Amino acid sequence: MLHLGKIRFVAQAPSVPATRVGAREAVEEAVRERGVTLRSILIGAVLIPVNTYWIIQVEGIWHRNHATAMSLFWNTVFCLMILILINVLLLKRFLPRYAFTQGELIVIYVMITIASALAGHDTLQLGIPALSMPFWGANDTNGWNQLFNHYFPKWLTVQDREFLRPYYEGHSTLYIEGRILVWLKPVLIWSVFIGVMGLVMVCMNVIIRKQWMENEKLTYPIVQLPMAMVANGGNTSFFLQKPLIVGALLGGGLDVLNGLHVLFPAIPEIIVRHDHPSRNLQQYFTSPPWNGVGWFPLPLYPFIIALGYFLPVDLSFSIWFFFLLKMALRIVATAAGVEQGRPYTFPFFNEQSYGAWFAIFAFAIWGARHHLREVWRKAIQPRYAGIDDSREALSYRGAVIGLLLGMAFLIVFCVAASMKLWVAILFFLIFFIISIGITRVRAELGPPAHEVVGMNSQTFLIMMFGSTTIGAPSLAMMTMFWWFSGRGYRTHPMPCQLEAMKMAQQGGINMKGMGWVMMFAMFFGGLASYWAALHLKYANTTGVDYMDMHNWGNYYWLESQIRSPREPSVTAMLAVVFGFAAASLMNLARMRFLWWPFHPAGYALSLNFGVEYFWSCLLIASVIKWLVLRYGGYKLNRQMMPFMFGVILGEYCVGAFWSAMSVILDTRMYDFCPG
Repeated sequence: MLHLGKIRFVAQAPSVPATRVGAREAVEEAVRERGVTLRSILIGAVLIPVNTYWIIQVEGIWHRNHATAMSLFWNTVFCLMILILINVLLLKRFLPRYAFTQGELIVIYVMITIASALAGHDTLQLGIPALSMPFWGANDTNGWNQLFNHYFPKWLTVQDREFLRPYYEGHSTLYIEGRILVWLKPVLIWSVFIGVMGLVMVCMNVIIRKQWMENEKLTYPIVQLPMAMVANGGNTSFFLQKPLIVGALLGGGLDVLNGLHVLFPAIPEIIVRHDHPSRNLQQYFTSPPWNGVGWFPLPLYPFIIALGYFLPVDLSFSIWFFFLLKMALRIVATAAGVEQGRPYTFPFFNEQSYGAWFAIFAFAIWGARHHLREVWRKAIQPRYAGIDDSREALSYRGAVIGLLLGMAFLIVFCVAASMKLWVAILFFLIFFIISIGITRVRAELGPPAHEVVGMNSQTFLIMMFGSTTIGAPSLAMMTMFWWFSGRGYRTHPMPCQLEAMKMAQQGGINMKGMGWVMMFAMFFGGLASYWAALHLKYANTTGVDYMDMHNWGNYYWLESQIRSPREPSVTAMLAVVFGFAAASLMNLARMRFLWWPFHPAGYALSLNFGVEYFWSCLLIASVIKWLVLRYGGYKLNRQMMPFMFGVILGEYCVGAFWSAMSVILDTRMYDFCPG
């Protein structure tokens, strides 16, 4: 049982005499079943296209209001808050029979969270343009038709340039006879692919869930706020805590002020954004080698400070420490005459990050080795009594079979699309190693975001084997996979799935029902994302579309790999080994020395791009938490938590309101979140 302030995260079954064991178990089972109801699934299904439309409009088309840039999506928290208000103010008071249960709210939240992850900036906003972009962008100058367009399978793409004209030029509609049918085949095929990938992720999470939740008892910081919100279907005692109200007024008040400033510039603003010119510390480093520090933002987002408060102090410290170390190494590289931005050169930031993530994966699997052995025995001997899988989303046999069949489908899919077999196998092996590493870090530590730019299967394979060995058809297919193994991993659905299982466990929801809910949300969320993007692209009248802008570089990359093949790099691979060794030593030191302050996850995250958005917020959060624990102890820490929850809720709700109004009124409003 997890206590958080006055809220107890446990489903309370009616009191049953101890002698009536069968009746008690029946009641407990009934309580667990109350989450996955037809009503909760239908409401979740209705809210999925609403949220995918919202996200793709503001993130994909406008490149603003990035709901999915943070680990805790603000659009889903906002939707959950609206449902709780309806439940508390209307249903519980006037129609108690129809009030939402805690479990139903969890199911709805999980469904829109998984769908939002698929619609996010680092996922299908990159994958949807891949269905047609290389054919629309081809011309006589770049020669893409002759260079690589013939490698893209016709059954996965839409290639007719004249058909694509209204799609790219806008001022049109998707809903013209025959137009939907052309898109239908590739959209359905990719939706099946997404569904199978979701199945593979669910199977992996089923296999590892008990180890991380029950044996190691990881904390899952990301689910603390939504679980506190949904307790008892929405508990007024939680929302009326004075510290929470004060925090909400401060966080929400800031966004009200800054939102009004956007509408009425005469109203002053409080600058907190990372991309404001006044927040760029680079302006103070003008002479060499100091100017080698590059872009050096100083973000001051209150809600990220609040999110950072729930991190372990060693992680928040490690993130900002290694970020500052990265800045220092840039200066050293400039002093040494190293050209910044060239691949496979000192300080080898991406290469070190690869090694660190591989180490995080290796230690997570090594720590679970006894559990995994038990899972395997249960999978091949279902009557084996050494481990119980009756409360899992799938039986362990079902999870192992689903994992193997799902992986076989993904690899056959790639081979059918002209990717080499060995390349496809290694591609997904690397992708899922990184995925499990990110899922582990989310479950254990809950960083505010985990953008890992440029660290993907394709760049690692090129680093190891070279472009020529991989071959042009395989490289072309990799550009179609950029949406899940490409730009970044902030909107990765696998951590969302494991957190959904944690919420189901704490909320007393039937885990098998939650498993089916998650797989449905993956498939339907993919379909809804494709629909929202196609609808918005055809109807676009602004001439601005950041979904396209963020994808052109993918094809310039492919062109460069074919025209000027990159050789394998022994030096870069040695840097990967160095990163693996450094992260491994940090892990070993944390096991041996309680005082050891450096966490390998901070090293893995900070040497890559993305921490720029929030490093200084974590510095402030770590100082605040250290002072609270040092001078106020556990009691003051418990009092601070609802205040921090309030700051997050205040900014999320007011910021989401401005974003929703921008969609309704078709005008840009205050953007409170980085991305």
